[in-house]
Amino acid sequence: MVMGARRSHSANLQIEAGFLSQLQGHVAAREIERGMACLRSHQDLIDKFDPCQENAARLLAHLAIWTDIGFSGPPLRELLQRFERFEPGLRSQLSIADYICLRMTEGMAAMAEEAEETAIAHFDFVLSLAEELDDRFLLAIVYFWKGRCLRRRGDYDEALIYTGKGRDLALALGHLRMAAVMQVLESWLLFQQGKWKEAMRISHAAESALRETDDYVTLGNLQSFYGRMARREGRFDKAIEFFESAIGYYGKRDPRHPNLARSLANMALAKRGIALQLQKRIDRDAQRRRKTSASRQGKPGAASPETREQDSRKHDYRGRLAQLRREALQHLEAARAIYQQRPNHHGVGTVYLDAAYIHLDSGDFQRAEEEAASAYDVAEETQDYILMGRARILQCMIENAKVEEEIGGGADPGSHARRALEFSQEAIDLAKHTQHHLLLANAHLWQGLTRCNSFFDNPEAARESYDLARASCGANQPDNNMWQDLQTLGAKILRKASIHPALKAWSQGSVGEKTFRQISEEFAEIVIAQVWEREGRKVSRVAARLSISPKKVRRILARMGRRKPRQR
Repeated sequence: MVMGARRSHSANLQIEAGFLSQLQGHVAAREIERGMACLRSHQDLIDKFDPCQENAARLLAHLAIWTDIGFSGPPLRELLQRFERFEPGLRSQLSIADYICLRMTEGMAAMAEEAEETAIAHFDFVLSLAEELDDRFLLAIVYFWKGRCLRRRGDYDEALIYTGKGRDLALALGHLRMAAVMQVLESWLLFQQGKWKEAMRISHAAESALRETDDYVTLGNLQSFYGRMARREGRFDKAIEFFESAIGYYGKRDPRHPNLARSLANMALAKRGIALQLQKRIDRDAQRRRKTSASRQGKPGAASPETREQDSRKHDYRGRLAQLRREALQHLEAARAIYQQRPNHHGVGTVYLDAAYIHLDSGDFQRAEEEAASAYDVAEETQDYILMGRARILQCMIENAKVEEEIGGGADPGSHARRALEFSQEAIDLAKHTQHHLLLANAHLWQGLTRCNSFFDNPEAARESYDLARASCGANQPDNNMWQDLQTLGAKILRKASIHPALKAWSQGSVGEKTFRQISEEFAEIVIAQVWEREGRKVSRVAARLSISPKKVRRILARMGRRKPRQR
C-alpha cells in the first residue's frame, strides 16, 4: 500500500504475510476449525483493524472469505468504513491490487445483505482487473461468489459458467477440496437444468473430497441437495432423512445457522407431500364408501366388517394427516425463529410461502392468503423474482380454490376467477426474468387450470397454456405435485374439448409453418393420448391397438406430460 510516512494506529500489531498465508491454506484445505482458531488467536489485530497498515486490504479480503464461511468477527461494513474514518482519502492512495481487495470485500458485504446486483457490480470490477490483482486464489473465490449471486437471481446458465471458472482455477492451484465446495453449487445448477445424472456424479465426487473435513456447512448443503432431489421424485420419507442429516451437520457448526432454517422449511414441504398423498387416499376411500353405501341402500342389517374396517382406517388416516400438518407448521415456526436472529429475506419469504400451502391444503383460505401476501411483500423488497413468482402462483391457486368452493362470489361471482388469471399472468412475467424453467412452466400450468375452471371454462385457451407449460419444462423433471397438476389439466382439456383445435385447423388446410413431419408427430400425440385414456391408461393396450412399440407410446406420453419419464 502507498502509505507515505503515515504512522500506524496500531504500530505494535503487524499484519504478517504468514498469517494471511495460513488463512488461505485453511480455506483451501477446508480446515474450518483450524482456520477459526487462527483467527481467534489474532482477535486483537482484527478488532483493532488499522487500514493504514501494510497488508490491511488483503486481510480484509480474507476476513470476507471467513465471514462467508461463518466467522463472527466485526461486521465487514464497519471494517470498510474505517478506510474513510481513520484516514479520509485513503482509498485514492491504495495500490490497484489493494483497491481490488477492497472491492472484493464490498461485494461480499453486499451479497450478505442480499443486494445481488450491487455485489455483481463489485465482482465484475474485480474480474475486469484480474491481471492487476495477480492472485488466482482470490479470483477463484470471486468467480464462485458471482456464480452464487447469479443463482440467487435465477440466471442458472450464467451461474454455471462462473462457478466452473472458479472451480477450474481452484483445481489448477491444486486445491481439490476448495474446488469440491464449488462443485456442490455446480451440481445444484445442473439439477435445475434437468441434468440429474451429471448433478449426482459431481455431488458424490464433492462429498468424497470433503467427507474427512470439518466443513460441516458444505456437507450439510450436500445432504440438503440430496433431500431436494428425493422430494422432487416424491420419495418424501427419504427426503426427510436427508434433511435431518443436513440439520445435524449445520448444528455442529452453529445451532442457529441460517441453512438449518432452510432445511427445516424443506422438511416441512416433505411432510406436506406425505400429507397430500394421505389426503388423496382418504378421498379415494370416501368415494369407495359412497359407492358401497349406494349399492346397499334398502338392504337391512348392521354395517359390514369391511365398512367398520374402513371407518377405523379413515380415523387413523385423519389423525396422521393432522399430525403431519402440525409438525410441518412447527418446523416452519422453528425456521422463522432462526431467521428473526439471522435476517434473510428469501428464507423468511419461503417460510411464509410454505405455511400458506399447508393452510390452503387444510381449507383455511384466509390464513393461506395472508401468508402468501406476506411472502410476496418480503420478496418484493429485494426484487427476488423467483420468490415473487412462486407467491403469485400460490395466490392464483387460492383464488381458484375459492372459485371451485363458490366462496364469496357476492354480486360479482367472477371476481376470484379474474384475480386468479391476473396472478397467473404476473407469475409468468416474473418467471421470465429468470432462467427457472419449472417456475415458468408452473405459471403457464396454473394459467391453464384457471382458464379451465368453472367460471372461464375455456378449454381452447387452456390447451395453449398446457402446451406452453410442457415446452417450458424442457429437460427438467417436475415434482410430483406439478406432474399431477399437468395430468389434471390435460384430462380437463380432453373432456371439455370436443374437437382438437389442431385437427380442426388441419382439416381446413391451415398448417402454419409446420412441416409434414411436425404435423405427423403432433397428430401422433393427439391420437395416442386419446387411445391411452380409452384403453384404461395401459401402454401395452395402446401399443397393440395401434401396432406400435410400447417404448414409443411411453416416450410420447412422457413428452406430453401424461406419464413420468423414466429417471435418467
